[in-house]
Amino acid sequence: MNPGSGGVKVSEVQPVHLSGPEPDERTRDRVLTTVLEQGPVSAAQMGKLLGLTPAAVRRHLDTLSRQGVIEVKLISNSKTGAGRPARRYVVSKQGQSEIGDDYLEIASLALAEIADVHGQEAVIKFAERRFAKMEAKYQPLVDAAGSDVAARSKALAAALNADRFVATSNSLNPGTTMAAEQLCQGHCPIQALAATFPAFCDAETEVFSRLLGVDVRRLSTLASGGHVCTTHVPTGRAVVRKRSSVSVNLASPSKRISNHQQERP
Repeated sequence: MNPGSGGVKVSEVQPVHLSGPEPDERTRDRVLTTVLEQGPVSAAQMGKLLGLTPAAVRRHLDTLSRQGVIEVKLISNSKTGAGRPARRYVVSKQGQSEIGDDYLEIASLALAEIADVHGQEAVIKFAERRFAKMEAKYQPLVDAAGSDVAARSKALAAALNADRFVATSNSLNPGTTMAAEQLCQGHCPIQALAATFPAFCDAETEVFSRLLGVDVRRLSTLASGGHVCTTHVPTGRAVVRKRSSVSVNLASPSKRISNHQQERP
């Protein structure tokens, strides 16, 4: 090309790189995925799961921490309560918002429009219909665990985990009247949506109560800033209620008690 023509010289054209992500980026993505699926998880556990050296794991964890997508959670010894709290990694609120929130803005705008035109009751009905599908899917899996509430809670956690909610069900005070299961979910695909429309958290909690056959209480949610969604499932004196057919709660919104209002620190 003639230099005087005003075009770009061949020597000025930069090569285009079509290769995929660098090895470090791919490994970092694997570390983030492991925190999402296994968190709260220690660096040592991640090293074993991913076949990485402790130094390599810490390097990627430090980078992800600086980016704000993961954070450290200090957990006390559950057996003795003694000693220094253990460092465990979880996905941060920022990280949660960056994972799986495609079409979030469109969904938020659509729900806001529904609320404006038809009122909050329409949003509540929509949320209840959405979680009715989850209830129908999980019902046979939970029923297969029998009538023991703790076993049913663990079966529900397994079902949630299979759908990438990163769920666990941990037993508290076993063998006492204060016995309970703490049902936790480390990931919520609609976290930001539920922060604006708490009817989604309310509908999910009601489904858990019907599936388990006992009254449950939501203690924290990702949508309200918690590290995990935590549901308290009493088992000490619990007897599974006989299940009635699934019906959508059409009570007036003013007569419902939001699970966000039930939350405790």
